[in-house]
Amino acid sequence: MKQPPVGFINTVLRDGHQSLAATRMTTQQMLPVAPLLDEAGFTGLETWGGATIDACLRFLGENPFDRLRALKKVAPRTPQLMLLRGQNIVQYTSFPDDVVEAFVRATAVAGCDIFRIFDALNDPANLRTAIRAVRATGKHARGEICYTTSPVHTLDRFISFGKELAELGCHSLAIKDMSGVLTPHVTAALVGGLRKATGLEVAVHSHDTAGLAVASYLAAVEAGASAVEVSICPFANGTAQPDTLRMLAALEGHPRRPQHFDTALLQKIRETLEPAYAELKTFTSPANERTDPDILALQIPGGMLSNFRSQLKDLKMADREEEVCHEIPRVREALGWIPLVTPTSQIVGTQAMLNVKFGPWKNFAPAAREIALGKYGRTPGPIEPRIRDLAAELSGEDPVTCRPADLLAPGMPDLRREAAEAGLPDSDEACVLFAMFPQQTRDWFAGKRPDPPAPPKPAAPAAPRKRNMRITVAGRTQEAHVEEWS
Repeated sequence: MKQPPVGFINTVLRDGHQSLAATRMTTQQMLPVAPLLDEAGFTGLETWGGATIDACLRFLGENPFDRLRALKKVAPRTPQLMLLRGQNIVQYTSFPDDVVEAFVRATAVAGCDIFRIFDALNDPANLRTAIRAVRATGKHARGEICYTTSPVHTLDRFISFGKELAELGCHSLAIKDMSGVLTPHVTAALVGGLRKATGLEVAVHSHDTAGLAVASYLAAVEAGASAVEVSICPFANGTAQPDTLRMLAALEGHPRRPQHFDTALLQKIRETLEPAYAELKTFTSPANERTDPDILALQIPGGMLSNFRSQLKDLKMADREEEVCHEIPRVREALGWIPLVTPTSQIVGTQAMLNVKFGPWKNFAPAAREIALGKYGRTPGPIEPRIRDLAAELSGEDPVTCRPADLLAPGMPDLRREAAEAGLPDSDEACVLFAMFPQQTRDWFAGKRPDPPAPPKPAAPAAPRKRNMRITVAGRTQEAHVEEWS
């Protein structure tokens, strides 16, 4: 049977600028281009979630829900997507079920149509509540399979996880390749296997960090993927998704190539985005725009890799980069071969630096301890017994053997009370922001807001500046600042 054209989901208003410009694009920079994206005929627009909510409050002086409403108003026709970290929502710790449900309700009301729901460990228990909550709003629940490679990550295991997501009620599935390490053959096998095992549509999300994304997308199209995720220059390629025009060119002559895109309109979109990219030059870097084959060996997400190198320089460990990078797979193995995606990428990277600087496991990061104790959920492989025992000894706690959220009491009643006492609205929207970012939420409602990034002053080319990003272990601390790669 003839298959329909593959869909293109555009990520420029979320992952595109998160991956290439530290998530610093403002709503005002988005509003001119959003109607053009809406007109272009994309299957969906990823506009929210991931780091954007933190960045809105912490750096841009914006209410993230206002952004979602504004974008929905100017781009009403195209379904809008967000990235949701399951029980972590968009933070780095688990929240009670009723807080997750309130967040989903508020997000659906504000204009989100499709929820990309993932868990850093691929633990279905951490996704159950979010999937159920999305379905209760009548919105689309897309289950994300975080792709990585390790001795315990096999094709059969990924397909088995896809079947679990389908049983939990996901309307569709996606392969989330946050590091850009999917290869064409594996992509084809995984897309085909998931479609056959679940009967659901399968989309593919990748990053072009290693230069493989276009080839893998072509394999996905051949295998029957419903959609691939693309961005648009200048917020495309490198550590972001492949450019839309580039992907159209790669599919030239293919029976599933979308035919409705107007290349003149796509060029206009690019030209409309160019000033914003120039204004954000403090947060961009040529290193993020180029292909970096190191990712194939290191398994480090591209955005993390650039930040990682900056962090090593700050710690005066730049000369030990190779040691630290080789330590990362050892830490991954000790912690059950966890995928590297927010927040696990930051946790593993930091522990690897600590191991090199102070000696193996002499300084055990709190968040790494919590992974070893099962507080983030079920790891793909077994925790090394000596590491689990050390974590228990240092923390004075026994390992968690149930779903971590089952240990949490309902949170909304207290949040509504605390919000009211702080002079905040007691709505779902205000309360969930207060739960995740209490100080920033207080400041926003009090009118204490950071200035948005200033446009750069015209000047002669200067020496490269460091990106304003750090790898910071958040653990259970909700006020932590982590520039993440999702």
